[in-house]
Amino acid sequence: MKKFMDENFLLDTATAQDLYHNHAAKMPIIDYHCHLIPEMVATDHKFKSITELWLGGDHYKWRAMRTNGVDERYCTGKDTSDWEKFEKWAETVPYTFRNPLYHWTHLELKTAFGIDKLLSPKTAREIFDECNEKLNQPGYTARGFMRRYNVETVCTTDDPVDDLHNHIEYARNKADNDPRMIPAWRPDKAMNIEKPEYADYVNQLGEVAGVTITTFKDMMDALQKRHDFFHAQGSRLSDHGIEEFYDEPYTDSQIETIFEKAMRRQALSDMEIRQYKHCFLKLCAEMDYDAGWTQQYHYGAIRDNNTLMYNKLGADTGFDSIGEFTTAKAMSHFLNELNMEGKLTRTILYTLNPCANEVIATMLGNFQDGSCPGKIQFGSGWWFNDQLDGMERQMNALSVLGLLSRFVGMLTDSRSFLSYPRHEYFRRLLCNLLGNDVERGLIPNDTESLYRMVEDISYNNAKNYFKF
Repeated sequence: MKKFMDENFLLDTATAQDLYHNHAAKMPIIDYHCHLIPEMVATDHKFKSITELWLGGDHYKWRAMRTNGVDERYCTGKDTSDWEKFEKWAETVPYTFRNPLYHWTHLELKTAFGIDKLLSPKTAREIFDECNEKLNQPGYTARGFMRRYNVETVCTTDDPVDDLHNHIEYARNKADNDPRMIPAWRPDKAMNIEKPEYADYVNQLGEVAGVTITTFKDMMDALQKRHDFFHAQGSRLSDHGIEEFYDEPYTDSQIETIFEKAMRRQALSDMEIRQYKHCFLKLCAEMDYDAGWTQQYHYGAIRDNNTLMYNKLGADTGFDSIGEFTTAKAMSHFLNELNMEGKLTRTILYTLNPCANEVIATMLGNFQDGSCPGKIQFGSGWWFNDQLDGMERQMNALSVLGLLSRFVGMLTDSRSFLSYPRHEYFRRLLCNLLGNDVERGLIPNDTESLYRMVEDISYNNAKNYFKF
């Protein structure tokens, strides 16, 4: 029987162990998509307790606690103490066997705090106190954790109206051994024309960009100004959170009419919404191409399912799920439209529904053009899929139908400074897949090629692909 989470955790063979310990583990981290708060990096935030660091904003844990019968006040409430929240999480952890939260919890305790104990009601107080004691020591700050995990670059997720003052200040003052922090462009609020707050957002965008917005063209001019500003601050990456892809035909005059209706706060039809989003995403893609950026599309989520809780807590609080959308043709048409116009830039496609793994893995090959290795990428297992089974399924689909060797690897997609062990988790799984194949005789024991492949997927491919 193997010991739980020993040094060879997830590594079944000697070959896998060699690949991980001597090659994958030593590579720096490029976390090219995350939701860290830039101010916390810029100010080197000091956490008041493990609860703030670990449970604040973590909707994965909140979902598990709710499922375990924990009252909401211990998840997101303001009238409960840090210890009370932590205690409820510790009560939940023993019930998370086979949920990735169990692995992540103990991997984070071990790598961040050197605590090799199982979290449970019996150990909760001692672990809480030990973590908090260490959080008062030098090096247990926002940047301290990033240095601990050998993070070279992070890309935050930033709205076009953001002034990026934290990025600017950080770039000016950071120490040589601190990671780079680069803004990534996320214009979802300008795309989501069906939202009641859309007109207010457009007005805010106009103020920030110094553009009087009365037409759709005015809005895109304002976005272009902000895109140029982001570029000047080092941004080379955009991201779009979409339910599905759109390919509904439209004319310029139709889009102007739809925009005018939205600014007058009039209701739009489903077709008008889809036409607008198609046009908007196409023009954003052209903007990215002209600037030499990479674009990312995260699709397939049904968000804010629980209206009662959304009204109480807002978005991103643990009430989203996997959606079912028939989007393969629309995705193909959208990418083909850009390709026909010579405007298809480097692109990463993520699906929340693993049923679409093979759809995306085969879509990539349609638009590779030899301009760079892996121009069109299948993004790592995302959200509900960034766990053992989900990451393996994504890598297996990419291996069978594309080139795993050219994969740009893992990202945290997280708001937590303790999420970097997900890169370790991913690298261990990668090495285990390859090591098992070697020992089963499915691929040769060509150590030079294997070592290069593991180091490339862990780090080198992302470094060469994004050109930060």
